[in-house]
This record gives sequence, C-alpha cells and structure tokens, in this order.
Amino acid sequence: MMTKRQIAILGSTGSIGTQALQVIEEHSDLYEVYALVAGNRAELLAEQARKFNPAAVVIGNEDKYELLQSLLADRPDIKVYCGAKAIDEIVEAEPVNMVLTAMVGFAGLSPTIHAIKARKTICLANKETLVVAGELICQLAAQYHVSILPVDSEHSAIFQSIVGEGDNAIEKILLTASGGPFRKFTMEQLATVTKADALRHPTWEMGAKITIDSASMMNKGFEVIEAKWLFGVEPDKIQVLVHPQSIVHSAVQFADGAVKAQLGVPDMRLPIQYAFSFPKRLPLSSARLDLFKQPLEFFEPDLEKFHCLALAFESLCRGGNMPCIVNAANEIVNRAFLEDRCGFLQMGEIIEKTMERCAFDATPSYDTYVATDLEARRIAKELLG
Repeated sequence: MMTKRQIAILGSTGSIGTQALQVIEEHSDLYEVYALVAGNRAELLAEQARKFNPAAVVIGNEDKYELLQSLLADRPDIKVYCGAKAIDEIVEAEPVNMVLTAMVGFAGLSPTIHAIKARKTICLANKETLVVAGELICQLAAQYHVSILPVDSEHSAIFQSIVGEGDNAIEKILLTASGGPFRKFTMEQLATVTKADALRHPTWEMGAKITIDSASMMNKGFEVIEAKWLFGVEPDKIQVLVHPQSIVHSAVQFADGAVKAQLGVPDMRLPIQYAFSFPKRLPLSSARLDLFKQPLEFFEPDLEKFHCLALAFESLCRGGNMPCIVNAANEIVNRAFLEDRCGFLQMGEIIEKTMERCAFDATPSYDTYVATDLEARRIAKELLG
C-alpha cells in the first residue's frame, strides 16, 4: 500500500485552492489534505474541512478565529489555529510532503520560506513570492535541496517544455498573455474603464486581484520576473506575446531554433495536477483541446497602453528591492481600483512614482524586503491621497 502524499494548501478558499481540492478529490488514492489555510473565509474553510478531514485548519484573520472554532466545534479531530505565525508553523509539520502556496500577495512569502527550510516540496502558485524575493527564494531552495514546481499556467508550460532537455540552454522564453479584456482599447477608453469592465476576463476564471493585474498586464510583468528566477533566464531573453485564445500557454526556444510549447484548454487543474504528480502524468477529467475551433493568433504587447508591464521589466533590470517596491505599490493601487478610489491608468502612474521615491537597496536581505514592502505601501497610499 502506497502512502498518500500529505499536502498543505495555503489559500484553500481561493480559485487555485478550490481547484487543487478538485484534483485531490479526483486522485484521493494518491493525495490527502493535511492542512487547509485561508485568509478570511471561515465558512468556506469549515465546509472544506468537513469534506476533506485535514489534521488542522488555519485562518489568517485572527478576528475570524472564534467563528471558525464554533463552526468546527463538533470536530475535535480537526485542530483550529489562527494568525500569520500559525501559518508559518503548519507548513513545517512533520507529515507534510508538499505545500501548495496559493495565498495572494506578500503574505505568501514568509510561509514559503518556512516550508523551504523544513524541506517541503513547493508547488508555487503565489507569484508575489518570487517577484518580491526571487533571489533569496532560489538561494534557499538550492541550500535546502528543495524543488519548486510552478503552478502558474505559463510557468508550468515552460517547465513542461524543458523537461527532458537536461543541460540544453534556453535561448528565449516565449511567455504568452491573453491580453485581458482591454487588449483593443485606446488610451482614451482605458482612462474611463471601471472595475466591472476589468473583472470580465475573456478566458480565465480567477480571483479579483489577479483579474485586475491581468487587465493592466502587471500580472504578465510579474510572470516575467518569476520566469527569470525559476528558469535562470535574463530579462532580454523573455518575450511577451499577446495570444487572445489562451491555448498556447507558453513556449521555449533552444540553441538550434527549435521551439517547444505546451498547449491545452484554459484549465488550471492541469498545471496544479502536474505539480502534484511530476514527473508522472495522471488522468484529468477536463475538456480536450480542439484545434479546429479557432485560429491561434499572436501580437506584440503595447507597452505604452500597458505601462505596468514596462514597469515590471524595468524593475527586473534594476534588480535589488525594486520588484518588491513595484509589488507593494501594485497591491495598494489594485485594492484602490477595486474600491473605486483609483483610475485604471492611474495605477501605473502611482507605481512609477513609488519606484522613484522608495529607498533602493541593491543587495536586500529578508528584513529589507519586509521594510521595503511597508515603506512602498505607505508611499503609494500617500500618493493616492
């Protein structure tokens, strides 16, 4: 009898987390949930706990602790914890084999570091971790001999394209982007778009933050930064292609001019499952790709209209804590846009001004990242007025 792999899911109530639970349910002979972690949604977390019977659940928001406890009062077998420190500790639990990091934002950094130091396999879905502290994370992963398996559909596609390539160098990464809902908009139109417009993504069902980041193409900028750290490729070797059909999830070009790509219908369960099962492929009850249905198109991104993408490239070229500054400012303006306190084009303007004002550090430590994150948030909030 094979022992089931024990998985801790950070961000179990979000889009990635709920789909990961579907994968685990489909392969319950192979995987078991050891811990479920959520930020705020106590009711859904309790519901998930009843269904998947984890050893423990953690709610990040301490104000929701009593509610969660009462919801699971009749389940003494499930331990209930709260707060950031509890999240850091749960990933270190001895039985855990894999940690799926699908929390949103800077909050995902500390638990990822704790999981690496506890030598857990990381299934990485929290973009901000590598955006903020890519260099540190890669150093730690090497030091503790830990695998980081990408869950983002694009990075999973790149990863799937280099499996079996050994030491063959990557000549270029072709990172695809849907272009979001505003691909064909003019600058004048972009000036007046609303959050309702931005939340209507043409090809993917995602959480609110990443959907806005996708509309501004900041999400793609973050993925460029992630790609540099995951695959050790310099920014000038990463090309972004707008591909509205979201069928080619990304591609890799090699020294001989060969290009390998991974294609499929837009379904996040595939990259989630591949991270869980690597190097094996397991059956997945998803729709199959029909290449007769639509043409596959590719366009160059407009960096003037999608200034956030240009800022992400710039921050990566400058290095140090600059991507951390961009991430923090973006978290603030993204939230402000969702709360109707900031215009769509204003997001990029405020991020750029924050980059100018925030203290630059070329060789940041973990403590620098924490301090930078706080300072950049404060500056962005001030700029919002």
